[in-house]
This record gives sequence, C-alpha cells and structure tokens, in this order.
Amino acid sequence: MPRSKNKVASHRRRKKILSMARGYWGARSKVYTVAKNHVEKGLQHAYGDRKLKKRTYRSIWIVRINAAARMNGTTYSKLINALDVKGININRKVLASMATENPAAFTEVVKVCFS
Repeated sequence: MPRSKNKVASHRRRKKILSMARGYWGARSKVYTVAKNHVEKGLQHAYGDRKLKKRTYRSIWIVRINAAARMNGTTYSKLINALDVKGININRKVLASMATENPAAFTEVVKVCFS
C-alpha cells in the first residue's frame, strides 16, 4: 500500500505561510523555508510590540497629565498621590484625555484633590 503524505494539509500549511509573507522582499516572499523563518520572526515582533504599545501609551498619558498638572501649580507625582489619598479613582487614560480636551474639568479635579 502506498504511503499517504496528506498533501492537502501540507499544501495549505505552506500556502498560509507564503500568504503571510506577501510583501516581503525577494526570496522572503517566494521560497517557503526562507519565508517561514521571516514570518515567525515577524510574529515574534508583533507579539512584543503589542506589549510595547501599552507601555508607550501609558508614558504618553503620564507626560500629558504632568504638563497639565504643572500648569495648575503641582506635579504629576503629587497629583497622583493626592488622588490616591482622596480615594478618587480616575485612570491615567481618562485624566490625560481630560487634560487635553477639557482643561477646565482637569483644573476642577486638581482643586478637589488639594482642597
């Protein structure tokens, strides 16, 4: 009896890798073994950069909150501590959007923290 190699599954697997490698330069998008290596590396970078994106956004929010806090006569660390002491639970994303889009509301939050 002839050996079964399951051509359908292996063909689909190769096709999937080559379709993910579309747009890569040269053999990286044409040759399966080369494409496989570069697609795997690209997926590793994608995974890591999703984590990095979260860190980057948080640092942007902190910079914006600090700039707005300094315009109101305090610093970021003092503001965050005052929010914590008062028990006001506003996350950094909301504080940053408030600082950029509605400075009057941000000023009110600062006043409530330090009153």
